[in-house]
Amino acid sequence: MKLSHLKQIKNYLENFQKISAIYRVNDTIIKVAFDKDDEVYFEMQRSNSKIFKCKSYARSKVYNAPFDVLLSKRFNRANILSVELINEDKILRFKTSVSSAYKEEITLLQFEFTGKYTNVIILDENEIVLEALRHVDIFSSFREVRVGQKLLNVPTAPFIAKEYPLEDVEKFLHDEYAKDIEAKLESLKKQKLSLLGKKLKKLQKLYNSLEDEKKLEAEVEMCQHHGNLVLANIHNIKPYQKSIELRDYDGIPVKIEFHKDFSTPAQMANSLFMRSKKAKQKVLHLHIEKESISSKIEHIKLFMSAVQEAKDIAKIQLLFPKKIQAKKIKTNDSIETFWIEGYKVQLGKNEKGNIEVLKNARAKDIWVHMKDRPSAHVIITTDKQNIPMNIIEGAGRLCVDFTIAQKDKFLVDYTPRREVTLQNGANVLYNKYKTIEIDTR
Repeated sequence: MKLSHLKQIKNYLENFQKISAIYRVNDTIIKVAFDKDDEVYFEMQRSNSKIFKCKSYARSKVYNAPFDVLLSKRFNRANILSVELINEDKILRFKTSVSSAYKEEITLLQFEFTGKYTNVIILDENEIVLEALRHVDIFSSFREVRVGQKLLNVPTAPFIAKEYPLEDVEKFLHDEYAKDIEAKLESLKKQKLSLLGKKLKKLQKLYNSLEDEKKLEAEVEMCQHHGNLVLANIHNIKPYQKSIELRDYDGIPVKIEFHKDFSTPAQMANSLFMRSKKAKQKVLHLHIEKESISSKIEHIKLFMSAVQEAKDIAKIQLLFPKKIQAKKIKTNDSIETFWIEGYKVQLGKNEKGNIEVLKNARAKDIWVHMKDRPSAHVIITTDKQNIPMNIIEGAGRLCVDFTIAQKDKFLVDYTPRREVTLQNGANVLYNKYKTIEIDTR
């Protein structure tokens, strides 16, 4: 971010008198709502720090780190006493106060757009560090950022920055978002589509490698027939023969080959019957395997469609939640898991997955399904009586996206899991439901 731009943004921010709400919307972006409804976003990524405005920015999850707890405690509903640039450098400081029943508490909120050391630091009125987005030790920088330590000032820059006048600061903040988000979105889409493409290619290769059902059925009949011929000619067959020529019941010559040496004709016949039995079992289970792989291929295709149609980065982040390092738990590859603002949302990839999410759901969990048509079953895990509508709408959109690639308006039903009765397969009966409309156009 240019110092000239930051100076003009500082003048713009001086018009506000209060911070109504403040919280992180993702790992590096902090949303600040000024004077109730004027929202400004601070992107504090080291290589790409900026300030921007947009209509809305979905919250990827609820953060509860010490930094976030203190951010909320010290600055929600705080009065702004001053806004300044420290040492005329790219460090923006808000001086705020929160009045309690006992005293007025002064706190400093410092946004530092300083390249490698970009940071957000919470200070008390004596400039002692209370918390920071990034803690910096003395081995990494002369300017230590550690709780309980006084924060040193950044040395004054040895040059005079050029001026870049802005005609309209508000428009500039909106343009900053629009300009950056498109490039980020396309890059992220390309990355995720490549990842999904590799999975799709692997599944298609696996599907194509499955044995041919007709060939297996022919092998069942052939091995059975050859086994019977060996038994019918048992007195004419010598031990340890690797191949024999016999005549079938119509007098047609038949050559029979064995995979290894057998000491008796009975063992030869038995090996043929075993091959016939194994081939028959493969035939019986082949359609199950084909159906399973086909459903996974269809799921990946719908996943790729959802990524391609995503209008913002938050949607991509929702589709690809970060894996939490925890105890190794066996995952079900028939279920896809998402997180919407801290709510766990599970979706069945196929019939097996749909049955599993229903069986594992608790009574108060919310079940979501497209109205009057087959679709993915979606479960929102919750203990709350009233779940926010945007969570239900988000789950409804996932339900539609992973059921049909067509873009249109669709009706989606939702109800507590206790109102849903599982019947044959993944078919259900339910009542006392509500319906919402999901527009994917």
